Amino acid sequence: MKHAGAEALDQLEGLLAAIRRLGALTERSRGVFYCKSRAVLHFHEDPAGLFADLRTTGDFDRFPLGSRAERERLLRRAKAYFGD
Repeated sequence: MKHAGAEALDQLEGLLAAIRRLGALTERSRGVFYCKSRAVLHFHEDPAGLFADLRTTGDFDRFPLGSRAERERLLRRAKAYFGD
């Protein structure tokens, strides 16, 4: 599964904008977010669709992003750990 390219990230711009508002996260390159010095969120694309990998405690958890509800689920989880 490859990291999401510019066209895929364009489809997620509304979600990315909401994530950018989370105070604890820094976007070091488009769609790649860090908390302090640790990578905590990035996006992937493959034939099955778009996905996000979010690290809250240890390993990354994968979130499908094919629907609005799935994107809201990711945003809720990110807010729970990184503030809103």
